[in-house]
Amino acid sequence: MRRTVIGLLSLCLCFSSIQAQEDTLRTTRQVMRATLYGIGVTNLLDTYLSPMEYTGPELRILRENMRMTKYMNGKVSRQSLFQANVSLTENRAGTGSEFAFLANWNLAYHYQFPINEHLKLMAGPNLDLNGGMIYNFRNSNNPVNAKAYANIGASGMAIYHFYIKEHPFVLRYQLNLPLLGIMFSPEYGQPYYEMSLSHNWGKNICFTALHNQPSIRQFLTLDFPIKTTNLRVGYICDIQQAKVNHLKSHTWSHAFMVGLVKHFQLVNPYK
Repeated sequence: MRRTVIGLLSLCLCFSSIQAQEDTLRTTRQVMRATLYGIGVTNLLDTYLSPMEYTGPELRILRENMRMTKYMNGKVSRQSLFQANVSLTENRAGTGSEFAFLANWNLAYHYQFPINEHLKLMAGPNLDLNGGMIYNFRNSNNPVNAKAYANIGASGMAIYHFYIKEHPFVLRYQLNLPLLGIMFSPEYGQPYYEMSLSHNWGKNICFTALHNQPSIRQFLTLDFPIKTTNLRVGYICDIQQAKVNHLKSHTWSHAFMVGLVKHFQLVNPYK
């Protein structure tokens, strides 16, 4: 009798362990992908090229991939976020224009804090990589300035689920804040050919933090269904600022986005 009871308890524990593993793996198979396109306004300042501010329209694309992982018993999500934007701007006097291309890739891991059945808060670290260029049509000497910088920062998110006439809606707010990083920057008045000839890049690689790179990215989105399609509309406030090597630069972007969202499950997410 004792052996029978011990055998049954062992089977129950084994089944519970297997079921827990299956539940954890099940959470890792949930995937959300979204592609958004938008239009907005950009304000540019790069004192390496010009002491004047340039403003104009921008076009932006954003691609997001978010899925649950097996970490912390399936309570950590992984978000990969890529976005790129192009803008054509003019100064206030209308005497010059600048073209800018900027791209950003962000990888974040968020730990989930469910508040109730509708609200969920998420927070965690993120890696932020940026690159691009600004071209000033007016300059004959030093017309281009390259942009390249990387940051380690913090990311937070709030997701709220609600219904309107039995139709599901998802409201989300996200904030990404860079804390520490490195940035490439020429010195004031230093031409690029001088950097290539001197091979002295030490002064052109600068360490950044909140005191010389006070930047922030904010996302506000709303998901809602239209028949069998999940639509997303959103607003992006992208504030990138820096003061290194006696140069000031900023890119202030405000863009309204629209696109599609897909939810599915992976068959085997670790292959």
